[in-house]
Amino acid sequence: MQNTTSLTDLTKTESKFAQTLFSALQTQTKLDEQKYKDLVTDDDSGYRVQYALTQLKNEPVAGYKVSLTSKQTQDMFDADSPLYGAEVKHQWLKSPANVKLTDLMEPLVEVELVFTAKSDLSPEDSVEDLLQKTTVAPALELPDARFNDWFPSLSKLMVMSDNAVAGRVVFGNEVDSSNFTVDDLSRVHAELKLNDKSLAAGDSSEVLGNPLNSLQWLVKKLDSQGLTLRTGQRVSSGTFVLPPHLEAGHYTCHFTSGLGNVDLQVK
Repeated sequence: MQNTTSLTDLTKTESKFAQTLFSALQTQTKLDEQKYKDLVTDDDSGYRVQYALTQLKNEPVAGYKVSLTSKQTQDMFDADSPLYGAEVKHQWLKSPANVKLTDLMEPLVEVELVFTAKSDLSPEDSVEDLLQKTTVAPALELPDARFNDWFPSLSKLMVMSDNAVAGRVVFGNEVDSSNFTVDDLSRVHAELKLNDKSLAAGDSSEVLGNPLNSLQWLVKKLDSQGLTLRTGQRVSSGTFVLPPHLEAGHYTCHFTSGLGNVDLQVK
């Protein structure tokens, strides 16, 4: 494990940018990427900004989201691997949930699985180990950015800096992951509806072949930065579908494999 100084040793420019992102979040002021895109030089720089932004929120990190978990989304953001963002406590909502569009800036809606750690997770854990150490739940993630007209044009480093465009995660009933085999979790199908009309459908295999691979990637990435995925923390593991924009209405998402539904009312 590396020391967390890799995340805390910010330059003045990075620290100032984190403050700018926090202010944009607080005031719901959309930023112009062109003014800031040269402030973050590489992935390490992006994660340092993200870490500082998370500290400014002064709220416990209740979990993480993993982004760019399909070839399609990696290509859109000129990336060759996933990236993650921290999600603080108020960003996690239990289904059925209510969300106001005025609380967000330019949100999308994604279909995901959420894993919750029953004990601290280790970079040595196999995907079979992760089944034994987690619960799994159906979920809708609502990614949201501090940048104007961000999807899909925002650069990878700006996404990374902005907590991987963290907004909200609405999760359904948790089931012990050990009720499933590894292969079971690669074969989950979900259909998203808005006001009872089909909006999108997709499969868990879109998430790095299996959402457990996404969880394992995150645990190893966090460890490389001196962090541990702790007991009780959640992971929104990646989208089954290319996300549409969130709008007012009643969203429902049905998941196969006995995982049930997620219910979200947007006003």
